[in-house]
Amino acid sequence: MAAGQRGQSPLPPVFRKSHVMNHFLDIHTTDPAALRVMIDQAQAMKTARNGRGHAAPDDEQPLAGKMVALIFEKPSTRTRVSFDVGVRQMGGQTMVLSGSEMQLGHGETIADTARVLSRYVDLIMIRTFEESVLQELAEFASVPVINGLTNRTHPCQIMADVLTFEEHRGPIAGRKVVWSGDGNNVCASFLQAAGQFGFDFTFTGPPPLDPEADFIRFARERGSDVQIVRDPMEAVQGADLVVTDTWVSMHDSQSTKERRHNQLRPYQVNERLMAAAKPDALFMHCLPAHREDEVTNAVMDGPQSVIFDEAENRLHAQKAVMRWCLGV
Repeated sequence: MAAGQRGQSPLPPVFRKSHVMNHFLDIHTTDPAALRVMIDQAQAMKTARNGRGHAAPDDEQPLAGKMVALIFEKPSTRTRVSFDVGVRQMGGQTMVLSGSEMQLGHGETIADTARVLSRYVDLIMIRTFEESVLQELAEFASVPVINGLTNRTHPCQIMADVLTFEEHRGPIAGRKVVWSGDGNNVCASFLQAAGQFGFDFTFTGPPPLDPEADFIRFARERGSDVQIVRDPMEAVQGADLVVTDTWVSMHDSQSTKERRHNQLRPYQVNERLMAAAKPDALFMHCLPAHREDEVTNAVMDGPQSVIFDEAENRLHAQKAVMRWCLGV
């Protein structure tokens, strides 16, 4: 060993930490150019993988030697499976943690948990209730943090939805998206995406369930034509995409569920509503769905539905998000 080099041999590449650290916390806090790169990369990775066979490992292993913590304070099917599979396909490993297994915000502060986890893992994905938990985790973590869902937003879902639309219909810019039902967290991220990707957005639903004014303002300030139309048949005129979500949450009380059903019944997506949109309009739902409530079986299983492509694309979109976060 040459003089001056003793004890300075570099770590193998597999153990080097990336110097890039991008949090993916919301659509509106991520640069539009970065969002476009992620969508395009997701499509490229999906095309390459399908060309080799669905079960084939990725030729590239950009997460080799990386450990990803997946934290679930809320139950999950698609988010858990798609992130876990995505990490493994790219050569990384996952550690799946539930709220009941951790002291997140209870026996230990969120800030301290963030600091500790950052010593063990390369990336953190969290699916939680309060947006403040996500924000504090990101503030004190020294590794990237991904928003897997909060009560307020669901950006990973919308990345998959944009990818799905563009697979079937080309660029989403300039198109009309109609949301029918509850202005919930998925609706909020769709509004943010309208401003970032340049499409127009119409909400149709009862006044008590309107999206937050801040989300509407963001999209409008960036040039999106955002409308609130109470008559769903009028709202879907000229729609390129019709979207809905469940009317109730698993945590809602029985009285809340009954009230929601009464409020939202006129906004069910059925064959009559889809017929009022463009003939080639697509239908999306992030799942799980309550069939014959917010959407009929005929629409879910019909030719305009792309719900299972949408579900698959969570995998591809999130792989691109993780790569962007880590700069790999």
